Order: sequence, then structure tokens, then C-alpha cells
Amino acid sequence: MMIRLGTLLAALAVTFSSQAEWMLDSSNSTLKFVSTKSNSVSEIHHFEAMTGTISDDGKATLVIDLSSVETNIPIRNERMQTMLFNVADFAKATITTVVDMSELDNSDIGGIYSIINDVTVDLHGKQKTYSAKLTVMKMSDDKVVIVATDPLIVNAADFGLEQGIEKLREVAGLPAIATSVPLTFVLVYNQK
Repeated sequence: MMIRLGTLLAALAVTFSSQAEWMLDSSNSTLKFVSTKSNSVSEIHHFEAMTGTISDDGKATLVIDLSSVETNIPIRNERMQTMLFNVADFAKATITTVVDMSELDNSDIGGIYSIINDVTVDLHGKQKTYSAKLTVMKMSDDKVVIVATDPLIVNAADFGLEQGIEKLREVAGLPAIATSVPLTFVLVYNQK
């Protein structure tokens, strides 16, 4: 009886580990975007708080806490939170894509593949799907990395953010702020 119970528990452990969810390692993941003001001054910004998963069917999700925007200027962080993102009403943004995990299942550690894939951005109550070049790497049996090989160009008008950009321009006294921004990410997921 004990041997059967031990065998059953071992079988369940194998099943659970192969079906375990992949969780974002937020301390080793980044999502950055570049803003350009006055037609010539570009600056890199990022978000400090993100979560995410890859489900058994390969759906990779990244959830961004918009109040964690970091521009290295506290007053600008506050203005972006209130005037641009309106975090009181739209606290989160979500990015989703699908990863073919079977491509990595049969590869050695260090295995890598590149794909052109749909990436959907859900921001400010609107969704837009982009065609993106992604690189997926198997770092270990329980760690994968997804990289935007080329930046996604996100247009503020696709998400109704152009008025927010205009408010930022006015309050900062700038002649212009670009309404399209390149966005890049390196996302590390660990299997739990």
C-alpha cells in the first residue's frame, strides 16, 4: 500500500510540475519606452511594478501597474500618472501574446527561436494588436525569456491618450511632445 501511495504521489508531482504556471520574474524583467520632447530630446522611461504569467496553452501576459511609471523626475511621474494614464480610472495596462512552448520543450538549455507574432496592448480601455518580432530563449528547464527584438511603435491616438500628451506639453511649456513612442521589453518567466 505504501509503495502504491508513493508511486501515485510521485506521478502527481511530475504532472503538477509539467502543468505548473510560469510566473514573471519582475526583478529581472524590464519594459521601457522612449519619449521625445521639443522634436529633439529623447528620454528613456520604465515601469517598476509588473506581474505576468504564461499559461499552459502558451498565452503570455504582462500586467503593468501604470502608477509605477519611472521617468527619473518625480513631478513628471505624477503628471504622467494623472494627466496621461489617468491611473484613478485606468490603473493597469496589459500586454499579451502567445508563445509556442513546444519549440523550447525539445531544445537544449540556451535554445532560442525568433517569431513574428501578434502582441496585443490593452491600455486606457482600448486594445491594439501589433505585429512584433520576438525572440524566445530557454535559459534553463524552468526559465524562459521573451524579448521584443524590434521596438513596438505605440501611437497615443490608438488609446485615446493624445489629450493627455497635450496637457503634459502645456504644463511643461514645451513646443511639442511626440505622440508615438518606441516600446521594448525583456520578460523573464520562471516555472513555479
